[in-house]
Amino acid sequence: MSALIAATAFAATVAAGQDLRKARVAEWKPIVAKFQKPSALRAAWQLINSVALYVLLWFLMYWSLKISHLLTLSLTILSGAVVVRVFIIMHDCGHGSFLKSKLANDIVGFVAGIVVFTPYYHWRWEHSLHHASSGDLDRRGTGDVWTMTVQEYLDSSRWMRFVYRLARNPFVLLVIAPVFLFVFRQRFSSRKANSRERWSVWWTNLGVLGMALTLSWVFGWKMYLFIQLPITTVAGAIGIWMFYVQHQFDGAYWERGEAWDYTVAALQGSSFYRLPKTLQWFSGNIGFHHIHHLSPRIPNYNLERCHRAHPIFQDVKPVTLRSSLNSARLHLWDEERRKLIGFRHFKRLQKRGADTGANARNLPHARRLC
Repeated sequence: MSALIAATAFAATVAAGQDLRKARVAEWKPIVAKFQKPSALRAAWQLINSVALYVLLWFLMYWSLKISHLLTLSLTILSGAVVVRVFIIMHDCGHGSFLKSKLANDIVGFVAGIVVFTPYYHWRWEHSLHHASSGDLDRRGTGDVWTMTVQEYLDSSRWMRFVYRLARNPFVLLVIAPVFLFVFRQRFSSRKANSRERWSVWWTNLGVLGMALTLSWVFGWKMYLFIQLPITTVAGAIGIWMFYVQHQFDGAYWERGEAWDYTVAALQGSSFYRLPKTLQWFSGNIGFHHIHHLSPRIPNYNLERCHRAHPIFQDVKPVTLRSSLNSARLHLWDEERRKLIGFRHFKRLQKRGADTGANARNLPHARRLC
């Protein structure tokens, strides 16, 4: 009898949860629909002020080398930031949101992909998997930041734990990873990719090679590498950091299986990265990531207006430049406490468990970690 009552109560709870989800969807869907319409004028202006500015900065960097390397460095940072903005244009094209025409989105996206060393169709395919599974512990692994749970980390070999800690190291994440990802990794396709995605990689490689050979012929190959590699490193570091903060932050949402909810994953599992207006411009408004995950069909130039349209979006706690630095100290998802924790916090939990005799099965791991 008690089992029947418990089962009935559980079914009622599930039904209530489903009703709540439907209510949430009914609330936000009509709002975001108003901002999903692309604007040819705004898209054209964004293309002009992004691509033209990048070309100008590239030539200024070449010219500045005759005056001051410090000036060149400052222009490198600006150029890298503009590349991030170009990447966001490609990103929007991949979602079919930048322009009204699918063909126009694909053409602009492909060309922008060459500029940012990223195969458009292949990246679009992987990114769609990220959107479909963001915040779902059972569907991690494609287009996201490698994230282990505490138990997975405990069950891993010493070598695997070393690799994971290395991947989470800020120097590796923001210096080595950008060069590896955009210069080398993006030159190859995934084994799971279909023929269009595979061909996208090869056509992009040809485009990148053509661009590199042309600029090397004009400026010399040494000068090209001296200018392009730092730009790619800076742009990659900014881009990876932005993506990291957007899903690895204090209060992030992760769930398993049927408990996972699309709306909650968007509003709680994707951060509202509140940036100064200048940085917001360079990052193509992608700091409004909770809005973007709620509706990827909203072009970047409409994200802020959508955010301001309803209190349900504004109730999301913002991540600031200062508070985002805390994300670098978050490494593991603690399923018991339902939050991201750092390696130091993890060691303290292990020590506390060892001192109290708890979690005895994992004591050998604790000794190796401390």
